Amino acid sequence: MGVFILVLAVSLLWPLSLWGGDVHRTFRNPFPRPIAATNGSVTVGVVEFATLPIVGGYPALMMKMVDEPSAGRLFVNDMGGILYGVSYDGGTVAPYLDLKEPRWKLDPIPSVEWRRGFQSFAFHPQFAEADTPGFGRFYTFGEVTRGHSRANFGADGRRLFDTVLLEWRAHDPKTSFYDGGRPRELMRIGQPLKDHNGGQIAFNPGAVSGNADFGMLYVGVGDGGGRGDPLDLSQDLGQVFGKILRIDPLGTNSATGRYGIPADNPFIAAPRALGEIYAYGLRHPQNLSWDTRTGHLIVADIGQATVEEINVVAPGANLGWDHWEGSFRLVDYWRTVARRVRDHVLSIWDDTFPVTNDRRAVSLRNPRADAAVTYPMVEFDHQDPLFGRLVAVTGPVVYRHHAIPPLADCVLFGELVSGEVFSFNADDLPDGGQDAVRRVLFRHDGEVKSFLRMVEEKVARQGRKANGRTDLRFGTGPDGQLFLLNKHDNTIRRLVAVEHSPRGN
Repeated sequence: MGVFILVLAVSLLWPLSLWGGDVHRTFRNPFPRPIAATNGSVTVGVVEFATLPIVGGYPALMMKMVDEPSAGRLFVNDMGGILYGVSYDGGTVAPYLDLKEPRWKLDPIPSVEWRRGFQSFAFHPQFAEADTPGFGRFYTFGEVTRGHSRANFGADGRRLFDTVLLEWRAHDPKTSFYDGGRPRELMRIGQPLKDHNGGQIAFNPGAVSGNADFGMLYVGVGDGGGRGDPLDLSQDLGQVFGKILRIDPLGTNSATGRYGIPADNPFIAAPRALGEIYAYGLRHPQNLSWDTRTGHLIVADIGQATVEEINVVAPGANLGWDHWEGSFRLVDYWRTVARRVRDHVLSIWDDTFPVTNDRRAVSLRNPRADAAVTYPMVEFDHQDPLFGRLVAVTGPVVYRHHAIPPLADCVLFGELVSGEVFSFNADDLPDGGQDAVRRVLFRHDGEVKSFLRMVEEKVARQGRKANGRTDLRFGTGPDGQLFLLNKHDNTIRRLVAVEHSPRGN
C-alpha cells in the first residue's frame, strides 16, 4: 500500500515538472490589479419605473427590453414564457403574448431557473410599416421540449431539447395584445447539453432601408454546453454552436427554405461551412448590441473559469473559444495531467482517477499570440474583489446621449450575478484588459449603493429571502433612456442624472 501511495504522489507531481514554470503562470491571476472600487467611478441616479407581475409564485425572469415606437410602448420578456408591453410612463404592464398558451402548441420548457426558456425576441424594422414585407412580424427565440419535430441543426442522436426561432405576424401592430395566428418556425436547434443554449436575437438598429444589413436578423447561439466545449463545436464551421448567425428571416434560399442566407455573409462560399455564420469561436453570447454612431457590433461573451469579455465583432471573426478565453490560451490542466500519468505510469488510471474537464485555467504565456483571433477590447477577472463566487458578463449597451452626463459616449456593461455596472469610453476603445473600466454606482433614497443592495432591499420588503444575486440585464427606451432589469424583485429601474454626479476619490 505504501508503494502505491508513493507512486501515486510521484505521478501527480511529475507532470508538473514537464510543464516547468508554466504551471504557476497558469493559475496566477491574469489581472492582478483590481477594478477600482471608487477611484474614477461615477454615480448616477436610479428610480423605480415599472413592476412586472409574479406568475406561479415566481418573480419575472427578465431578459431583454425593446422599444417599439410604433406601438407606443416598451416590450420586456419573462424567461418563463410571457412577453409584456409596458407603457412609456411605466404605469401599465400587460401581457402581449404568452408562449405557454395551448393554442400555439409550442410545448415550451417552463423556466424557473436561469438557463432555459424564453431567451430573446426582436421586432422586424418594418413591423409598423403597412404594405411592406416585414409588416407585423416579430421573432422569438427560446427552448422547447424535443417533441416529435426534427431539428435542422444539431444531432438528433444526442438531443435533450430544442431551441427554436419563431416568426409571429400581428394583424395590427398597435393592439395591446398579439392578434395574429400560430407562429412560423424558421430554425430548430437540437441541444446536446443543458446549458449554453439560445442567446440574443436582434436587428441592427442603425441599418436603414436600402442598406445591405437592413432586415438581417442576428442570432447568438451558445457552444452547446458543458465545460470547455467538450464536443468541440465552437471552432467547427459546419455547426451552429458557438456562433453568431446572420439570416434574412423573409428569404427562402436556406437549406430548409424557411429563411434566407445573405449573399454578403462571410462564409457563404466556404467549403463545408454554414453560410448562416457571421462569426464563430464564442462560448455563450447572450448579449449583443450596436454602436449606432460607429456601426460596431459589440458582443458580450460569458467566460468559463477565469475571464469575461466584450468584443467588437466583424464579419468572419474568430473569437477564439475554446482555444482562448479572452486574451489567454485556455489550458485543460487536469486533463493534461491525467493523460500523461495514464500514458506513462498507470494503465488503470481511467478507473482510479478519471480524465475530467472540471478544472480549466488560462496560461499567461504569450497572450494574444494568434493573429487570426479577434481578442477582447475589454475583459475582466473572476477573482476581482468586487465579485462573488459566480461571475458572468452582461450588456453591453452604447449610450450616445447626454441626459446622463457621466455616461455620455460610453459603453455600459455589467457582471450579472453581483449586479456591478461598469463603463468605458466608446470613442477610445481599449485593447484588452480591465484598466479602462470604471465602476458605476447608484444614488437611491439619498444613499449611494450597489444594484445588488437595491434588489435585496426590495426583495426583503416583498417578504422573500434574497439569494445574493441580481441576474442583471440592460434595457433601452425612447430618447436613449437606460433601464436595469433583474430576475428577483419584478422591478424595472430607470437610470437618471443626479446633480453634480460625484466622482470617487
